[in-house]
Amino acid sequence: MQIAEQKLKSNIAEYILYMYQIEDVIRAYQFDLDKLMDNYVKPQLPDESFLAQYRKWYSSLLIQMRSEKIETSGHLMSTKEILIELTYLHNTMLNLTDNDKYKNIFAAANDHIEEFKSKSNLKDKNHVEIAFQALYMKLLLRLQRKEISPESEEAFDTMRMMLAFLSRAYVRMKAGDLDFLNN
Repeated sequence: MQIAEQKLKSNIAEYILYMYQIEDVIRAYQFDLDKLMDNYVKPQLPDESFLAQYRKWYSSLLIQMRSEKIETSGHLMSTKEILIELTYLHNTMLNLTDNDKYKNIFAAANDHIEEFKSKSNLKDKNHVEIAFQALYMKLLLRLQRKEISPESEEAFDTMRMMLAFLSRAYVRMKAGDLDFLNN
């Protein structure tokens, strides 16, 4: 909960990846709040004074996921809305601004994104969503302690740089500090 709030304010890409992970954790515990709290949340808390806050937050996520019918797959509408904003920002920086730095970063990532798209079931997704899915897959591979080839690491790195640049621009945009006319 506190981690999510911090990431939401400071690094939107990390927030999205974190929320993907939390959704999967909730699914792994089969929406059983007591088991989730006892086996996943409690061991991570510095002390039990935060327990009620976390229970309320996870309970709210469980309710949202059920009401949005994403018990087996999919993402929370609030996360999808952020992805839409990031996609608009991505398209704006590519097509309506003179942000050559972002255009170069995207150009370096684009072939890898297209390759990932062709090898996955994400054919209807946009570049931003595909990059997030790829990086989430990398996170899952690391958690499973699976080896990642140097070529894949390089591909993931180009997508990470793209999303990092986009995240910094998103924070600036939300703060009102991003001027699209004078880039």
